[in-house]
Amino acid sequence: MSQELLKHEAFIALGSNLGNLKENLDTAIKNIKEQGIEVLAVSDYISTEPYGVTDQPKFLNAVIKVVTTLEPLALLRTILGIENKMGRVRKRHWGERNIDLDLILYEDVVMDTEELKLPHPDMQNRDFVLVPMAQIAPDVVHPVIHKTMAELKNEL
Repeated sequence: MSQELLKHEAFIALGSNLGNLKENLDTAIKNIKEQGIEVLAVSDYISTEPYGVTDQPKFLNAVIKVVTTLEPLALLRTILGIENKMGRVRKRHWGERNIDLDLILYEDVVMDTEELKLPHPDMQNRDFVLVPMAQIAPDVVHPVIHKTMAELKNEL
C-alpha cells in the first residue's frame, strides 16, 4: 500500500550582490524546482542595502513560497547544495555573495539546533525578508512572535 508523502509549506529568502543579480536569483529558483520542490509564489525582486556588513554592493532580494516533501533539515541541505553548485564562496560573515538561500519558515516548526534554527532567528529585523514575505504571505504568522508578516513589516 503506497502512502502519499506529506507536503510541507516553507519560505526561502534569496539574495545576491555579485555578478548578474537577477540571473542569480532566477537560476537559484530554477535549481530549486529541479530538486522537485514546487514553487508556489515568488515575490518581487527588491534592491536593498547590505545588512550587517555595509562596505559591499547592494543586494537583490526575494522570497519564495514552496511546497516540499522534504523535512526541514533535508530542505536546508538541499538549498545549501544549490548554493555550492552555483559557486557560493563564504569570504566573510554577512559578506558579498553571488547567491544566498535562507530557510526562513517551515510551517509552524520551531527548532534550534547547531545546523538549523527555525524560524530564521533574525527575520523580524530584516526588511529584505519582511517586505517580500508581506507581499506573498501577509497573513502567515510567525510561530514564536505570533504576529503576521504584514504586522512585522509595519513594525520594522
